[in-house]
Amino acid sequence: MGPDSEAGPSVPWRKVLWERQPFPDNYVDQRFLEELRRNEGLHQYHYWAVVKEAGIVGQQLSCVAIFITLWLYMEQGLLPPETLLWTSLLIALLGYGLHQVLSTKQELDCKPRTHLANLQSATIFLSFTFGFSPVLKTLTESVSTDTVYAMSAMMLLAHLMSFPYTQPSPPGSLSLNAALFASVCLASRLPGALHTFAMLNCALLVFALWPCLLQKMRERTPHHFTVVSIGVCIAGVAGLGSQSCFGAVLLAMALLSVTLLCPILLIRLQQQKDNISGPWDEAEIHEDIRQFAQ
Repeated sequence: MGPDSEAGPSVPWRKVLWERQPFPDNYVDQRFLEELRRNEGLHQYHYWAVVKEAGIVGQQLSCVAIFITLWLYMEQGLLPPETLLWTSLLIALLGYGLHQVLSTKQELDCKPRTHLANLQSATIFLSFTFGFSPVLKTLTESVSTDTVYAMSAMMLLAHLMSFPYTQPSPPGSLSLNAALFASVCLASRLPGALHTFAMLNCALLVFALWPCLLQKMRERTPHHFTVVSIGVCIAGVAGLGSQSCFGAVLLAMALLSVTLLCPILLIRLQQQKDNISGPWDEAEIHEDIRQFAQ
């Protein structure tokens, strides 16, 4: 088989299937490997560009750490729910204003919703959450604490694994639902209904609204996005370190691995890439074939 086969007749071989030729079915000539192409269309990665893109993974890990830290402070009675509520409200207003500033005029004109409509939606959500807080507080009373913690850890892990890092605005339904489920489980272990209400609002701010603002900053102000991501990572390590030095060390190691070591591994493995393509690939039709369908 191949170029080392017996020499065929004087008739030149053609790479077609619809014509009978005086050659075996598996015959190819010397020109077969001339069309060999290696790593066609390969994208070359640069280290710091990859580090910058990996920053969104690190900041999402830090967001989960910040949420857990706030929950620990509330469980220990070190953070009053009123303080968390007013702080969340202030941060939400500042984030909404920043989101409007970063939005272009075309985006604002395309959105039919007004500021009043957004305020009404937020009021309805807060009212329903506040009304159902006593129910959510007693939702897991019949479940053991170890089981609640295990479910919360698994759901937060599912949130991190399913989070749409390439386009985190808005978050994916699976990622957001997993985070809210974990938030409800953890909030049900707090002392009172007001604590549950405050924790759920904090979860909505961290897992639903913050990714939207982060994506807007990523598109409009990439330099500010980098600074904010570093700040969130530092806040996550510092907050977790105030509760557990071992947890802070693990988080710091995870952040360093994700943002600094994994890009090196990606670039090193890219050098070993060897994709070949040639005449054996499936044919690609580039012409407009709609005329044949009429």
